[in-house]
Amino acid sequence: MDGNPSHLMSRVEQGVTIVQFTDPKVVGRRDIKLIGAELTKMVEENGVLKMLVNVKKLQYLSSAVLGKLISLHKSLRTNTGVLKLCNVAPTIYEAFEITRLNKIFDIYKSEAQALEAFMRQRR
Repeated sequence: MDGNPSHLMSRVEQGVTIVQFTDPKVVGRRDIKLIGAELTKMVEENGVLKMLVNVKKLQYLSSAVLGKLISLHKSLRTNTGVLKLCNVAPTIYEAFEITRLNKIFDIYKSEAQALEAFMRQRR
């Protein structure tokens, strides 16, 4: 993937890999494929087991990106990992409700609340 612009930023805080989208809209097939590859690499090659995806910058969530998040969720669960989402805009949350994915994903209002939930799971 070297030479390709990343659409994600990541950092580790309290043992949790926090991923943020860098673009407000991700709709191009190539971009979505790159995002999927980046997320998969974090889990499968880098061994990430606790991931928080902060979607604060996203103004639009395509079904293809939603599909990548579902795949990420499955991949993490297969590896006994956990995925949480935070800062989901009301219009994007609506898509989660309509598809009932809000019942599958752990969604928090803020990054701090999501990190706190990760810490409670340790106990």
